Amino acid sequence: MNLNELQLRQQSLLIRSTELRLQLRADLQRLQGPAAVADQVKSALLWLYQNPIWPAAVLVLLMVLKPGRALVWTGKLWWLWKSAGLARRWRDTLLAYLAQRGRP
Repeated sequence: MNLNELQLRQQSLLIRSTELRLQLRADLQRLQGPAAVADQVKSALLWLYQNPIWPAAVLVLLMVLKPGRALVWTGKLWWLWKSAGLARRWRDTLLAYLAQRGRP
């Protein structure tokens, strides 16, 4: 390769790098909305975990006002609680397996 070819190659690589950077920026901007929603959900769940009296109070109020509906929602919430625990155990098992597999 002569000097002109090398300069052309360098310019084409710089242009490609710029295009890829712009594409990455556009892709990341598209992910900002879902990431913000995920952050809000995480914050809400953290708040609920730190303040368990509020969901319990709402459940008691619901039991007083609408006992039938409260029983239905109690069952759904219990199922959700158990499912979250199971998912957490699966995740921990998978992470332990992957960590073990990554070692020589």
